[in-house]
Amino acid sequence: MSLVTNGSKHEQASTITRRTTMQAGAAAVLASAVPLWPAAAQPNKAKVDAVLSGAVSAGSVPGVVALAADDKGVLYEGAFGKRNLQTGAVMTPDTMFWIASMTKAVTSVAAMQMVEQGKLSLDKPISDVVLELSAAQVLEGFDAEGKPKLRPPKRPITLRHLLTHTAGFSYDLWNKDIERYMKVANVPGIGTCKLEALKVPMIADPGEKWEYGINIDWAGKAVERVSGMSLDGYMRERIFTPLGMKDTGFILRPDQQARLATVHARGADDKFTPIEFGMPQAPEFFMGGGALYSTGRDYLMFLRALLGNGKLGTAQILKPETVALVNKNSLGDLNVTLLKTAQPDLTNDAEFFPGMPKKWGLAYMINTQDVPGRRSAGSLAWAGLANTYFWLDPKKKMTGLIMTQILPFADAKTLQLLADFEAAVYQNGRV
Repeated sequence: MSLVTNGSKHEQASTITRRTTMQAGAAAVLASAVPLWPAAAQPNKAKVDAVLSGAVSAGSVPGVVALAADDKGVLYEGAFGKRNLQTGAVMTPDTMFWIASMTKAVTSVAAMQMVEQGKLSLDKPISDVVLELSAAQVLEGFDAEGKPKLRPPKRPITLRHLLTHTAGFSYDLWNKDIERYMKVANVPGIGTCKLEALKVPMIADPGEKWEYGINIDWAGKAVERVSGMSLDGYMRERIFTPLGMKDTGFILRPDQQARLATVHARGADDKFTPIEFGMPQAPEFFMGGGALYSTGRDYLMFLRALLGNGKLGTAQILKPETVALVNKNSLGDLNVTLLKTAQPDLTNDAEFFPGMPKKWGLAYMINTQDVPGRRSAGSLAWAGLANTYFWLDPKKKMTGLIMTQILPFADAKTLQLLADFEAAVYQNGRV
């Protein structure tokens, strides 16, 4: 769930601009699905197909790509609907998506690779590596004249704080004080990928609160400093190429641009309007918190490697003991909390499994209870702002994802589709 604002809901600084576009009509159900289950299991696949195609025909989503796998291989792949309602371009398995905060898990893996090599420490001050963080301050509010009141933090920020979203940094999407600060200080939004966008204060002291924010962008900077490589180059060499992820990166090639899904905004009338969107292609920094593009096929390979204790085929991206650490609750008694929207045109209120305590590992959220008919307790998950979602179930050895490109985030109909798809996979897969 990456930021795409520059401090104003109406000013998107080359990342999101709305255009007046006539609704292209309801999307026809156009499927492009690869039969990856054995022939005897085709009726099962048909049941999963029906969940996805039904959502498209009902107008719940313009189009969707969904995949699932277990520890033995790919269970399901399907693509339905349109990737652009205006042009009628069909959703295909190789459609490119902006995966937004699904980038965070990749950056977290990169950081943990550096921990394995002894180049980063989870618990030493990260300002030893990223000097800029030594100047970070905590926002305590605003004075009578509207000027920000800032103070030094009680303790240094560590990599563990960054990876668990307990450093104190926030997003203006879900924090009105940060939104106000950015307007007062004229700070651009993180989605602009400008270095100035990182110059925002914390809203809590490190280690005292789970607060979702720009933490992983700083973790990406730490990877760059100790590896001597750009985050783009590092990920390509150490994660994407070994796993065969040929369609994942920060910069789009022309052939990828041609396969890119359009972001559609759901209006108050429940209709979709295509909008112009693009992450900066000449960024001042590679935004480790949310600027990657990928395909469902590529991201599933990344998930399968994590499901396989860090290994997929001959590629080992993390040691098994590191994966176990990443998957373990690192919040202690703190909990993942509701993300209360400050910018409803970009995000709804967002919370997975309301009423259930949620924790955070070193890369993603952990649900603490079984979800009936779906994932097990101890499963791992996160999402991207344009309504892309994944889960990893180490207990049942299952992983899956759905990809759409819809705003605002936490779209109720897309979340229902995720639940229905996940349930169908668990009912009809090799589990």
